[in-house]
Amino acid sequence: MKWGAHIWIYHVSIVLCALWGATAALDNPYKILGIHKRASQQEIRKAYKQLVKEWHPDKSNDPNAEERFVEIKQAYEIVSDPEKRRRYDNYGITEDDFYNKPSFAPLHTNHPFEDLFAQHGAHFNFQMNDITFFHKLSITTRQYDKTILPKSRRAPYLIFFYTDWCFQCIQTAPYCRKLIDYLEPLGVNFVTVHSTREPKLGKRLSIHSIPCLVLLLDGDIFVYKETVTSIQRIIEFVRNKLPYKMVTAVNEGNVEQFLNGWEDNRIRGLVFQPMNTIRLRYLITAYYFRHTVAFGFVDSHELKVKYQVPHDMDTVLLFNENTSYPMASVSMKDIPTPTLHQVISANNYLILPRLSSQEILESLCPEEWNKLKKKLCVVLVLSSPSVYHPYRDSYKNFLQQSPYKAEKARFVYIYYDKQKEFVDSLVPKGEIIQPLLKIVIIWRRDASQVMYEWLPGKWNTGKNFTETTSALGKVLNRLMKSSESLPNEAFVKDLIDENDKGILGRLYVKVFQFVEKTYDGMTTDQILAILSILGTILFIVGIGYFMAYLVRIEEENIQKQKAKSSNNNNNGINSKYQPELQIHEFRSETFNALVRLLKPGCRTIVLILDMESRQQLIPPFHKAVWPYRKNKTLMFAYMYVERGLKWYKEVLQLSLPFKKEFNINPRNCVGTVLSINGHRKYYCIYHFKHTEKKKKIKEPVEPLPLSEVDCESGAFIGFDSDSSESDDGVQFQGALLNGFSNWLDRLFEGTTQRFRINYWPEFPIK
Repeated sequence: MKWGAHIWIYHVSIVLCALWGATAALDNPYKILGIHKRASQQEIRKAYKQLVKEWHPDKSNDPNAEERFVEIKQAYEIVSDPEKRRRYDNYGITEDDFYNKPSFAPLHTNHPFEDLFAQHGAHFNFQMNDITFFHKLSITTRQYDKTILPKSRRAPYLIFFYTDWCFQCIQTAPYCRKLIDYLEPLGVNFVTVHSTREPKLGKRLSIHSIPCLVLLLDGDIFVYKETVTSIQRIIEFVRNKLPYKMVTAVNEGNVEQFLNGWEDNRIRGLVFQPMNTIRLRYLITAYYFRHTVAFGFVDSHELKVKYQVPHDMDTVLLFNENTSYPMASVSMKDIPTPTLHQVISANNYLILPRLSSQEILESLCPEEWNKLKKKLCVVLVLSSPSVYHPYRDSYKNFLQQSPYKAEKARFVYIYYDKQKEFVDSLVPKGEIIQPLLKIVIIWRRDASQVMYEWLPGKWNTGKNFTETTSALGKVLNRLMKSSESLPNEAFVKDLIDENDKGILGRLYVKVFQFVEKTYDGMTTDQILAILSILGTILFIVGIGYFMAYLVRIEEENIQKQKAKSSNNNNNGINSKYQPELQIHEFRSETFNALVRLLKPGCRTIVLILDMESRQQLIPPFHKAVWPYRKNKTLMFAYMYVERGLKWYKEVLQLSLPFKKEFNINPRNCVGTVLSINGHRKYYCIYHFKHTEKKKKIKEPVEPLPLSEVDCESGAFIGFDSDSSESDDGVQFQGALLNGFSNWLDRLFEGTTQRFRINYWPEFPIK
């Protein structure tokens, strides 16, 4: 027979076992509730209430009361739900029960196919690799929310996700068994979840693969990313995820400070052991009792000698307000966790505890609706400042000498400034009572209903101390009688947890837990992708900061250059003009760059002046072209008429319709501005006597007789301008550019007249 056939037979056998397990009979809920199958909902509720009162663990002395109470609740959940009741009546099973029952029949050691697999070299240990116990420990989403999640506040839970047809799950089964054998005696619970049947729970707990191990601590999820094949790594994982600084390192230098820190309303526990590293069992115990016990790990030979601790044994000492000697101790070679819990549970409160949280109130003053079994809580109302500590000490001394047993009356105190709302609710309406230093006796009938009575007068530590204690004794003797009841009734809210962190502390913890949970829920590929994105963002931000730094340095250098240029300005030019606008000198060396090599769309604005008019013309020219300094298509220059008169005359001659030469007066050229387009070979001209029309002349210009051209007056600049349009008056040099700004506006609007030439003549060298 081939190997594939063997596997097929094995799978078929598993399916048959699953069908057998699914049809297994369940306990009869009707029989548990003592009703018939046709009972109405009213009859079901009546029977349920009667059984709950009878079998409640707090009201019944039967040792099996708790199991019986759970059975009653489960039976009521089935028959009170119409859908579950219908499924049970038709099929004898419910969905929740199916998940909790083993889906496979137990595989015995002598498996019928074991020899068959062994013949072909496939040696399977069916007892160790049997995953039936996964089904026995399986939980549902409902059980997780109602049972596992609340219990995780006291004990860690390891949750293992698996499926039926998972070969890796079968491989991890022996390791899970060893893990259970090691951790469960220490107080770590182990449960499983069938991921196929509970997919939503798997998403909630951020599992990344199957199989997957998850640690649950006080509602916080921590995913174990490695394979479940190393027990030591899993133990270290559990140890590292327990709350930070839950156990304090104690030596001879800080032992007194540690033991006297019971103001936080917790007893002190010192752990001694031969090893230098605290055992996991003590960490888990410290987590379980963290609200009532503060543990310290002692690694000091002097303290071992002081408290006479055996060097070869583990020892735990418990201290209350009296720090001179321990109130309880246990020493063993290997202290079992149940023994440790039993000793701590019997001594987990101070001599005079404080009502600092709702959990402590429920533990010290439990609910009891039956008047015959009522338990009184004698509460002294104080305030947190140290001025009230003498009253607390005298109340504690009275308690130590009191004949009243803790089963009947529990003596506690409360801080009014921290639990004001709770205390004020115990003041009868219409009465004025100052609660401080007064005693109130309460009896909790249920979670919110309280019966109470205030003791007349205040707690006195002076001469009237005996009278105060005597009055308290009389009231207690009267109220402890089963026939007596407390006169007042109130409805109170839960106490505030005084040890809870503030808003910022809680926010920090939540953010830290979110980051840690997110990290635990991500795979390696996801982490690398996120790191890559973060690295890219940081690189871009760094480059941005670096570029901003370079820009700042450049701006500082420019400012320095401006200041230096302003100080060295000896040419008389107004210093308020910044050197961002460069005005070049138009001469033979710059001619090609300013005219012939201009790119398409670029122009050069040239001011014609002489040495005498330079100081009067450059400042207004600079001011007029300043708004256009950022235009990259413009260049600005000035030309001395003495150097460029020949070139200027030739340019004018090329644009005239007649070819005869004429004379130019250099004085009339001063203040003229040329806009040169070197690529398209045309120019526009500005002169204070040349007034252009608003619209561009489209008709060709008729040539004028040379005799009508007045070269001396400068009428040649307009070529066709009417002599009546020119102003023959005297014009000062400083006013030659008054209309230049308006001309620039028309220039960029395209309404100025363009004079075209065939080529640009050479500029004279000197």
